[in-house]
Amino acid sequence: VTFSSDPHWHKNYMGWSTNPDGCRELLLWITNRYNNQNADKITPIYITENGTSEKEPDLATALRDEWRRRFFEGTLRACAEAIEMGIPLEGYFAWSLMDNFEWSFGYTKRFGLCYVDFETLERTPKSSALWYSEAIEAGGTNIVRR
Repeated sequence: VTFSSDPHWHKNYMGWSTNPDGCRELLLWITNRYNNQNADKITPIYITENGTSEKEPDLATALRDEWRRRFFEGTLRACAEAIEMGIPLEGYFAWSLMDNFEWSFGYTKRFGLCYVDFETLERTPKSSALWYSEAIEAGGTNIVRR
């Protein structure tokens, strides 16, 4: 696997380049590398942690997390395209349900679909959570296709 970056790609609050199409390309690479070795047994793929951290200094900003919504929409579109290409992707899990403690950064980086006030522990769904819920309910039909 070769990691790359492009100045046109969005960089999240961690400084990571995010390119949802890279998810499809990685799924293709994994399938070609591991499933083509034994055509009699296809190994299903599960994405168990996938998300993005965006700068959310307060609740008002966090509730309008458009970049996170775009990230998930693009990634789920790329996953659907991979499945249409025959990739055995059987599960996708967003990281993460709630803002949490990140080992290297403490509470300063937020990945959650729900905003957590770390003093009161009150949880508030962000706009990305509402969109993700709609995507699940609609079976992905609300994801804009290319």
